[in-house]
Amino acid sequence: MSSDFDKQEALILDSVRRFLEREVKPFVHKLEHDDTYPEAMVERMKALGLFGATIAAEHGGLGLSTTTYAKIVELVSTVWMSLSGIFNSHLIMAAAVERFGTDAQKSRFLPRFAAGEIRGGLALTEPDCGTDLQAIRTTARRAGDHYVVNGTKTWISNGIHGQCFALLVKTDPGAEPRHRGMSLFLAEKGPGFAVSRKLEKLGYKGIDSAELVFTDYRIPADRLIGGSEGRGLQHALGGLELGRINVAARGVGVAQAALNEAVAYSQIRKTFGKPICQHQAIQLKLGEMATQVQAARLLVEDAARIYDRGERCDMEAGMAKLFATEAAVACSLESMRIHGGYGYSKEFTVERLYRDAPLLVIGEGTNEMQRLIIARQLIERNPV
Repeated sequence: MSSDFDKQEALILDSVRRFLEREVKPFVHKLEHDDTYPEAMVERMKALGLFGATIAAEHGGLGLSTTTYAKIVELVSTVWMSLSGIFNSHLIMAAAVERFGTDAQKSRFLPRFAAGEIRGGLALTEPDCGTDLQAIRTTARRAGDHYVVNGTKTWISNGIHGQCFALLVKTDPGAEPRHRGMSLFLAEKGPGFAVSRKLEKLGYKGIDSAELVFTDYRIPADRLIGGSEGRGLQHALGGLELGRINVAARGVGVAQAALNEAVAYSQIRKTFGKPICQHQAIQLKLGEMATQVQAARLLVEDAARIYDRGERCDMEAGMAKLFATEAAVACSLESMRIHGGYGYSKEFTVERLYRDAPLLVIGEGTNEMQRLIIARQLIERNPV
């Protein structure tokens, strides 16, 4: 059984590698600097089944383990991190439906999600609310067989090119504790649902990040995930474990790419009559970077295995996310320093990696928050 699994995983990873080498790598530089949405690449990702990567086969997906999925994300991020965001947010939305949705919601949406026919993501963050999701202000008021939604969401990945979003709202703004008044809906674009603007970013180009505005937006009551109000925060946070493993895998990919660029450049660039890779100062940097990359990869694999077993893994996902994303920032900076002045040039890949990496320490819960999660779980698991 294990042998069959290994063969399937190898075939999938090989297909992804070929796609990245032939259809992504030659075009990344221009698309990224022009901040152009990669339509053709998205179509190929649909054909590869990436929009259904973690969706069960019974719903039309590939049914991949999180362990395999994390390896795909790492591979993609080594070439262009933005691509991973196009299917990751989408798959977290799908996971919320698959884990918590009604049978009708699963049969209606999951096959279309898996095929990439409907794509989207998460609509959680608001202008005055990021980490503290219980502070959201977007409301959904019941009106017969519909809810009427009003509010604003910001920094929403796939906001422009996506069609459906897992939308977190307050169905009972006065509830105490606050999470009991929160619900998660599947919101498809329509009257009252507007994209107000595209948000410009330092890095993470190509993927659209947008502000969404809901003005008396009517959503059918049967789009309430799970069918019961008051469970929205738990449903959203359940998806963030997968999201943090994904972001950690992105960190490994970016760190690996930075290391690859540094190793290659250090063998070409010469100073004082020899390649700089022969200078001890450069070797110290390369040795540290290589160790950080491998340690980050092992932390991601550990978190993914625990998630696949269905066990609680917020501590392990937090550790992976914290270490791997800090490694991405550190390795991108060191790679730039190894490149010297060329590292500051837009002609070289390392400049993009240096701009992409900082997002990772902020997104899916800041690294400061990860440290708190790790510490609290450590204490809870080790009572005196």
